[in-house]
Amino acid sequence: MSRFYPDAPRVGVSVLCHDEGRVLLIKRAKDPFKGYWSLPGGLVELGEPLLEAAKRELREETGVEADLFEPVETFDSIQFDENGKVLTHFILTVFCGALRSGEAVAADDASETDWVRPEDLDDRPTTPGTPERIRRHLPL
Repeated sequence: MSRFYPDAPRVGVSVLCHDEGRVLLIKRAKDPFKGYWSLPGGLVELGEPLLEAAKRELREETGVEADLFEPVETFDSIQFDENGKVLTHFILTVFCGALRSGEAVAADDASETDWVRPEDLDDRPTTPGTPERIRRHLPL
């Protein structure tokens, strides 16, 4: 099924990986939101549990591993085209965890990675809701 003009929502995961008060962001290399900063993540594969998908996507896009357990949030990401037709519809589940190992390097669907402090989130273009989501779930 296509990501654009789908006939049903696509299921995906995002990972809020944190280390010393910073969160790992990726710059999206593909549409939707190409060039915007976002949490690492992607689509769940058929037969893949959400937690395993989150671990895989984090590893594939950044090369790091985090201690992930239960999801912290699930939300809809829906975009409409200029005619009001659904362009994209993703149901995303967010996992949050501390960095366990690895050096962040952009790969797969990411063109860059960066460790960002919450106070610096508003200085860059992000996918909708990303700064607020990070501030809600980043441990103090």
